[in-house]
Amino acid sequence: MPDVMWEEISGWFDPELNGVLPDVHVPGTTIADWRRAIELVRAERWVTEYSIGDAVADLPEQTEALFDRPDDESTLLRVWPVPGLLANFFFHTPTQIDFDVDLRELQGQDRLDALCQFFKTLGRELRKPVVMTPEGIAELRILVYEPTVDRVVLTAKPWGVAR
Repeated sequence: MPDVMWEEISGWFDPELNGVLPDVHVPGTTIADWRRAIELVRAERWVTEYSIGDAVADLPEQTEALFDRPDDESTLLRVWPVPGLLANFFFHTPTQIDFDVDLRELQGQDRLDALCQFFKTLGRELRKPVVMTPEGIAELRILVYEPTVDRVVLTAKPWGVAR
C-alpha cells in the first residue's frame, strides 16, 4: 500500500498553482549526516552530476570540501535516484540538507511512490525527518518522512480545504 495516495496530494503537486520546485530539507544535520547522505548516494549507485559554477567536476571525497568554497561559487549535486526523478542538492550549510525536486516529474501515483521511496531511503539512513514544503514557504509542510513511523505522511490539509 502506498504511503500517500495521489488523489490526496495531486492538488499540492500542481506546478501552475504551487511552483515547479518545492523545497525539501532534512533539518538538524551535521557534517557527519551530510557524509552519510553522500555515502548513501554512492552506495545506491544513483546517477549523479556534481558541478561548481557551470563546470562539471568530481564530487570531493571529503564532505567538508563541499562547504569550503568562495562565496560567489555555487555548487550543486544532481541526483537521479530513479530515471526521470531529479533531486538538486545545495550546499548552503552543514546544519540542514537542502534540495529540491521538480513537480513536473512527479505526476501520478507511480512517480509519487518513487519520491516517497527516495525520502524513506534518505530518512532511514539519517534517522531524521525529510520535509517537503512549497517553493519558498518553509512553514507549510506538505509531505514528511517520519522516522518514528517509518513512512511518508501527508501533513498539509487536502487540496481545496480551507488553509
